[in-house]
Amino acid sequence: MELFTIGIVSYLMGSIPFGLILTKIFLKKDIREIGSGNIGATNALRTGNKFVGYSTLILDIVKAVIPVLYVKVNFPDLIYVSALCAFLGHVFPVWLKFKGGKGVATYVGILCSINIIFGIVFGICWLVTFFISKFSSLASLIGSFSVPVYLFLFESAENELFFGIMFILIFYTHRENIKRLINKEENKTKIY
Repeated sequence: MELFTIGIVSYLMGSIPFGLILTKIFLKKDIREIGSGNIGATNALRTGNKFVGYSTLILDIVKAVIPVLYVKVNFPDLIYVSALCAFLGHVFPVWLKFKGGKGVATYVGILCSINIIFGIVFGICWLVTFFISKFSSLASLIGSFSVPVYLFLFESAENELFFGIMFILIFYTHRENIKRLINKEENKTKIY
């Protein structure tokens, strides 16, 4: 029963489409009709409204932090269930016919909740890659790949499988970006 409840609550928390909600409230627009059509923070920044973009980023992180931290404290054996379900909620939200974001901000919330060092590893790799390439998608892919690599090199293999699966999921959500990167058609991102 605990497994089911934690999975459902984490999924529902993760599925709150903050990018869509904020653009509707503050811009009277549908984010799905802007830029890439994605509901995540990168596309929210494409609205030109920094408040909406950064608020989406923060709230997409927080919606993973809340359930994962709660489970970490109260049901530590189920932390990976909560983390995965929160991520899947963002990527496949029931409210939007299972068409959600790419999951990177939510993944950052998961990383920081499980172990802040993982979040720092991701953040450093993301920033270095982004400032060299200006591609948010490439930075996200390399950042998410850096975590299982870090675990393999410096930590125990206990949660390596989970973070390997998370990288595969992020790779999947970025499949169109990867095609555009290969074809040199990917748009660069302005984050400031």
